[in-house]
Amino acid sequence: MDSDDNYVRLTPLGGLGAIGQNCMVMETKDCMVVIDCGLMFPDDSHLGVDVVIPRFDYIIKNKNKLKGIILTHGHEDHIGALPWLLPFVDVPVYGSRFTLELLANKLTEFNLKDYIQTQVMTENQTLELGDFTFSFFPVCHSIIEGFGLGIETQVGKIVHSGDFKLDREPMGGHRTDIAAFRDFSSSGVLLLMSDSTNVERDGYALTEREIMSSLREIFAEAKGRILITLFSSHIQRMQEIFDLAREFGRKVAVSGRSLAKNIEMAMEEGFLHVDDDIYCSLDKMCDSDDFRMVFLVTGSQGEPLSALTRIGLGEHKQLKIKKGDLVLMSSRIIPGNTKAITRVINNLYRLGAEVVYEKVRAIHASGHAHREELRIMLETVRPKFFIPLHGEYRHLYKHAELARECGVAPERSIVLENGQPITFTQNEVRFEEEITAESILVDGKGVGDVGQTVLKDRQILGEEGLVILVMVISAKNGDLLIGPRILSRGFIFEQQYDHVLEDAKCLILDIFEETPPGAIKKLEEKSRSTMRRFFRKILDRDPIVIPLIIQV
Repeated sequence: MDSDDNYVRLTPLGGLGAIGQNCMVMETKDCMVVIDCGLMFPDDSHLGVDVVIPRFDYIIKNKNKLKGIILTHGHEDHIGALPWLLPFVDVPVYGSRFTLELLANKLTEFNLKDYIQTQVMTENQTLELGDFTFSFFPVCHSIIEGFGLGIETQVGKIVHSGDFKLDREPMGGHRTDIAAFRDFSSSGVLLLMSDSTNVERDGYALTEREIMSSLREIFAEAKGRILITLFSSHIQRMQEIFDLAREFGRKVAVSGRSLAKNIEMAMEEGFLHVDDDIYCSLDKMCDSDDFRMVFLVTGSQGEPLSALTRIGLGEHKQLKIKKGDLVLMSSRIIPGNTKAITRVINNLYRLGAEVVYEKVRAIHASGHAHREELRIMLETVRPKFFIPLHGEYRHLYKHAELARECGVAPERSIVLENGQPITFTQNEVRFEEEITAESILVDGKGVGDVGQTVLKDRQILGEEGLVILVMVISAKNGDLLIGPRILSRGFIFEQQYDHVLEDAKCLILDIFEETPPGAIKKLEEKSRSTMRRFFRKILDRDPIVIPLIIQV
C-alpha cells in the first residue's frame, strides 16, 4: 500500500501500441474513473473474430471505488467496448449529447439501454467525481462534439487531449478551444496525455474548409451519378454533402443501416440540417436524372456486407454501377483494410465507374493532429510530464521525442504500454507492477473463449485444411466393421488425390492390426501422428487430423 495516500495512478488497458481499444483507468486511494472504453476491429490474424476489447479484470476487481466512465467522443475505438463492461459495473457514463446518442444506439442493440445511467456534459462544464474534477474542452475531430479533458487532482493538474486537430479555418463551430487548454494550464500542469496518431505527418492536417472546396469542384465537374462512402459518424462531412447537393440541384439517398440510423438521429437531435426535398429514399431516387443523383453508402473500409462492396460485386438490389458513375471514398484507410478497399476499388473500375480516394484527391481530412499541431498543444500546456496516447509504438516513441524538443525533460517524457501502471505523488513518480492487459477476442456470443490456440487451429484449417478418419470397431471381438474412411475438407481434392488417401488407409490398417483390441486411445493417437507424418512427406502439407473411432 502507498506510504503517501495522496496519489494518482494511471493504468492504460488499451490504446497504447495500437490504433484502437482506448481505455485509461485513473485512480486514487478511494476513487476510480475510466476514460473511454473502446474496441478494436480484428486484423487478418484474428480469423473469425468479430471485435477485440480490453481486459476489464482490473476495473471489475476495483468496481467498489469506480465513480464513473468519461467518454471523450463517440468513435467505436472509444465507446465500442462498453456493452461488455457495463453489465458488471453500476456507474454513470458521461459524455457529449451526440456521443451519448451513439452510445444509446449501441446499448439498444445489446438490450442494455434501460439499465444504464448517462449524463450529458457540455463544453467548458465541470464535473466532480470523487477525488477528481473534470473540465470538458471542445476539440475538433472527425466526429462532432468531441472533448479534451482538464483534470484537477490532489497531486496536480492533468490534461487529456482527446482525439483532436487544430483546424485553422473551422466550419460550423467545430473547433479545438486551444484558449481553454491554455487557461486551464496557466497555473502549471503535472501531466499531458496527447493523441499521437499523426505524429509522423509534418505540418498541419487539411482543414474541413479545404475538403469542402475540393468536393465542390468535384460536384461541379460531375456529369453523372455521385456515390460517396464515408464514416457513418462523420456528421460534419454529411452536412457538407447535403449542402452541396442543394447547391448543385441534386438529391441524396442513403444505402446502409448504420448511415441511415445516424442521419435520422442527427436530424432529430438538430445536429444535421437537411431540407425534405433533398433527402429521399432509394426508390424515389430511381425516377431522377443521373446528374441529379447523390448516393451516400456504407463501405468505406471494404466491409464484406456493406453497400459499396455489394455494389462493386453487382449484388446490390437497387444500385448498379453505370459507366460514368463517380465514386468518392471520403475517408482514410484504416491499417489492415488496404486489401479489402483495393479489391472494392478494382471491382468498381471493372464495372465502369471512376473512383476518387484520398491519395488521388483531397476529399478527406484526418481528424488527428499533425506534427506542428501536436507541437502547439505541447507548447500551450507546457506539462512537467508527458505520456503519448493513441498510437502504435513508433507513434508513441516519436511523440515522446517531440515532447523533449518542446522542453519536457527526457526522463519525464514517458512511453507506457498497456498494463503498465504509473503512480504520481507529491514527491515522486514510480512504475507499479504490471497487470494483465491482454486483449479479449469476441466471436459471436463467445467472449474470451477464443485464444491463441484456437486462432492457430483456425489458421491451420484455413491454410492446410482438415482430414477426418472414420472407423467403427466391434466392442465384442475388436473386428473392424466400417472403414477406414478418410474425408478431406479444404485439404486435397479427393478425386485427384485418391491414390494418396488409399495409401493412407493402408497405413491405418497396418496400425489397426498392430494395436491391441480395445486400446482405442492408443489407436487414435498413433493414427493421427502417422497420417500427419505421411501427408508432410508426400504433399508437404500439415492438415488438422481428427480420428473418429467408434466402438459399437
